Amino acid sequence: MHKYAIVALALFAVALAAPQHQDQQPPVEILKQDSIVGPEGYHFEFETSDGTSRQEQGTLKQISEDHKAIEVQGSYKYTAPDGVVYTVTYTADENGFQPQEHVDQGQGQQGQQGQQYQQYQQ
Repeated sequence: MHKYAIVALALFAVALAAPQHQDQQPPVEILKQDSIVGPEGYHFEFETSDGTSRQEQGTLKQISEDHKAIEVQGSYKYTAPDGVVYTVTYTADENGFQPQEHVDQGQGQQGQQGQQYQQYQQ
């Protein structure tokens, strides 16, 4: 009798441990990847099948007579679960990190809310 109870509990535990989400998305694949590193700077970029991408380049820059630093420029882009596409371009230099964001609202839920907010503000 105890054996049946143990087997039943084991089967119940296995059932609970099974994946709960049946609508899983396919794995993201790398479509493009490139990098170059040298003594005067670097460059890299990648792009994935879900639309995510990033590129960055750093260049050695003479800041003063005794000091050199890397000046970095780049960007990255991704699509949020609600369909909104975010793109950030940036520069990092002796003046700090300076990002600029662009949001493409598209047809996502966030885009509709953003349009409603803009209408409310007018």
